[in-house]
Amino acid sequence: MAKQAIWAAIAEGLSGDIAAGHYRPGDRLPTEAALAARFGVNRHTVRHALAALAERGVVHSRQGAGVFVAQRPTDYPLGRRVRFHQNVLAAGQTPSRRISRSETRASDAEEARTLRLKAGDPVLVVEGVSLADGQPIAAFRSIFPAARFPGLSEAVQETGSITQALAALGLTDYTRAETRLTAQLADPVLALALAVRTGAPVMRSVAVNVDPKGVPVELGTTWFAGERVTLTVADQP
Repeated sequence: MAKQAIWAAIAEGLSGDIAAGHYRPGDRLPTEAALAARFGVNRHTVRHALAALAERGVVHSRQGAGVFVAQRPTDYPLGRRVRFHQNVLAAGQTPSRRISRSETRASDAEEARTLRLKAGDPVLVVEGVSLADGQPIAAFRSIFPAARFPGLSEAVQETGSITQALAALGLTDYTRAETRLTAQLADPVLALALAVRTGAPVMRSVAVNVDPKGVPVELGTTWFAGERVTLTVADQP
């Protein structure tokens, strides 16, 4: 019988600690130096063990912060009214968002068709990452008709919430007209945003939101980290 590699034994030991509740979801693991001292190995061996746990979705790393035990999957209902903050709060977690892009540019033909604009009409593009308890669960791109929502970029930056920003500009309610789901694998850029490995499974959602009169107000694309989110198709009023 082949001898188990040291890094694999360390990974198994840490996995057992997590399963026993010694480290709970969201807890930061000891540093590489501390783990190396505990197991009597060099940091490279510890790093190999942690990488194996990350590959299995047991832990995830945050640049400059350390390695953390993965949170339980976030229950995320998809229905007529999809609200990120509301969904995450209902799952017992704390929502937050990092906005990485807020730019007004000309619409392409598909965006214009979906939003009932003329090709080339200005749209506001908002991109970022949605987090639950500080862990990335989704990357998103939202596209809005810029002429209808002047000041939306500033409102999103201020509130960190698209729903609150739209409400501040007079749109207090909107509903989901359609959602298309596609499974894919994370490319290097998406993997970096979600703090997952390249090639990790993600679920892409392309959705159109409309106002009470049925006029499209948002074309949204969201890439959910497959191991961190449970999507539920739910009937909502």
